[in-house]
Amino acid sequence: MKTTIDLLQLLDCVGDAVIVADAHEKIVLWNAAATRIFGYSEEEALGNTLDLIVPERQRQKHTEGYSKSMETGTTRYGTSLLKVPAKHKDGRTLSIAFTVGMLFDEKHQANGVAAVIRDETERFAEERALKKRISDLEGPQA
Repeated sequence: MKTTIDLLQLLDCVGDAVIVADAHEKIVLWNAAATRIFGYSEEEALGNTLDLIVPERQRQKHTEGYSKSMETGTTRYGTSLLKVPAKHKDGRTLSIAFTVGMLFDEKHQANGVAAVIRDETERFAEERALKKRISDLEGPQA
């Protein structure tokens, strides 16, 4: 039995954001979860660069790393789960966790990046509060 899957429908029903950017950091795919997490509609996001969601203080490092990945066709992160701050449309800072994969053209030249992103803001805040509570309960260390 052969099953046909509509990939766009699949992308829009998953709970994690799926964002694809081309070699110049322009967003070419933005699913429904990306809208829910970052606040930008698909129409607002498509064609913009990833600066849309990268906080100002991380932009230079992000741009340098992205350019190097496009030149080399590799990412130093592989399948590692990355945890970084991100920016919501309303200006607030988010804590996100994501994996990233390189995309290639028919000549095996890097031509983009796909990221699967989860909003960890609430969990991160709870973890930080719990660590502070433990520290407060333990008191000053001698």
